[in-house]
Amino acid sequence: MTFVILDRDGVINYESREYIKSPEEWLPIPGSLEAIAELNRHGFRILIATNQSGIARGYYDLAMLDLIHEKLMMELAAVGGHVEEIFFCPHHPDDGCVCRKPKAGLLYQMQEKYPLDLAHTFFIGDSYVDVLAAQSAGCLPILVLSGNGQIVLKKHAAELIHVPSFVDLAHAASYVIERNKS
Repeated sequence: MTFVILDRDGVINYESREYIKSPEEWLPIPGSLEAIAELNRHGFRILIATNQSGIARGYYDLAMLDLIHEKLMMELAAVGGHVEEIFFCPHHPDDGCVCRKPKAGLLYQMQEKYPLDLAHTFFIGDSYVDVLAAQSAGCLPILVLSGNGQIVLKKHAAELIHVPSFVDLAHAASYVIERNKS
């Protein structure tokens, strides 16, 4: 079974500088849920790795995060898609935890629970920390230009020269599906 790891904010749903603090604020990027469903139809199992420091900052609690993720799962199911599990880091950036991207702790947690071959697993994100976490764990990084991706690509162009980039998750999913056929 083949897995794909996704970041959440800026990849599946719109990013917010004020954090996504409620289900009402969680709004999918057009085509993202359908892209996940398409990956599922081609045999991919989806895992999500997301930093959620809004918990440590007191903007929302675990119960609210569960409601946000419940909305994600319900809207995804409505288009025929499924995510195996959402792994998240609730810590503040200053906490020094091992699970906050750009560290690879969340990816290693996934590997402990699922039969994940990280060297053959795509990690699709919109930020430089997603790319760094993917590279640190030996995954295949993909940058999407939705969310923070365009700014990241301009700022880190030299470092990202070998990282495929796509306008959004739908285009990245098509690439992953095609690469899997060969």
